[in-house]
Amino acid sequence: MKKAFVMKLYPGMEEEYEQRHRALWPRMKESIHRFGGSNYTIWLDKKTHLLFGTIEIEDEARWAAQADDPVNREWWDYMAPLMETNPDNSPVSRDLHEVFHLD
Repeated sequence: MKKAFVMKLYPGMEEEYEQRHRALWPRMKESIHRFGGSNYTIWLDKKTHLLFGTIEIEDEARWAAQADDPVNREWWDYMAPLMETNPDNSPVSRDLHEVFHLD
């Protein structure tokens, strides 16, 4: 199953956000895979600071359980200074509804 979502980066944090993802922790990669995520991509609209992400997941409940993974929580804390977050430092994120797909 595919998921798409948007998040918002703070202005001026574009380079740091990209740098941190280029150096994504191996344990964070493992966490994404352990909770059924693959083929994960994030794009940035530099004019609006909106991040658009897509990921393929095996199961919605399994993926949602990653929120409680200590590695994921540490990543959220690490990224919180760069983007809009909720009180628990999870990114403010809105899921998008797929309206069209062409193979």
